[in-house]
Amino acid sequence: MEHLAATEEKMVTERLKKKLEDVNRAITTQLAPVQDHVNFTLQRLYFKCAYECFDRRMRQEEIANCVEHCSLPALNANNFVETEMAKFQERLNRSMMVCQDRFESAKLRRMDTSAVGELESCVDQAIQDSIQVLPLVVSRFKKVLSINEEH
Repeated sequence: MEHLAATEEKMVTERLKKKLEDVNRAITTQLAPVQDHVNFTLQRLYFKCAYECFDRRMRQEEIANCVEHCSLPALNANNFVETEMAKFQERLNRSMMVCQDRFESAKLRRMDTSAVGELESCVDQAIQDSIQVLPLVVSRFKKVLSINEEH
C-alpha cells in the first residue's frame, strides 16, 4: 500500500511540476511587453539622455549627476516590476505552502491515497488563481509605466 502511495505521489509531483511550468510560461508571455518596454524603450531613452550629458562645458560631477538623473526612469521601472513580481511569487508560494500543509495533515490523519488527490486539487486551484490574477498585475504595470497597448 505504501509503495502505491509513493508511486502516486511521484506521478502527482510530475504533474505539479508541469503546472508550475505552465504558470511560468504564462508569466513570461504576459510580461513580455512590460519587459520589452523596460529593457528597450526605457533603456534607449536612458542612453539618449546620458549621451546628451557629456558636454565639455560641464564639470565631471555635473555630468555624473546628469547621467544618474537619466537612469532613474529605467531603474525605477525595473525596481517596480521586480518588487511587484516578487509579491506575486510570494503569494503563489504561500498558497503552495498551504496546500503542502494540508497534504501533510491529511497523510497523518489517514493512510489512503486521497491526500495526494487533495494536494493536486489544491495546487491546481492555487495556480489557476495566480494565472487569473496575472493579467490584472500586468495591466497595472502597463498603467503605471504608461505602456501603450498598440502592439
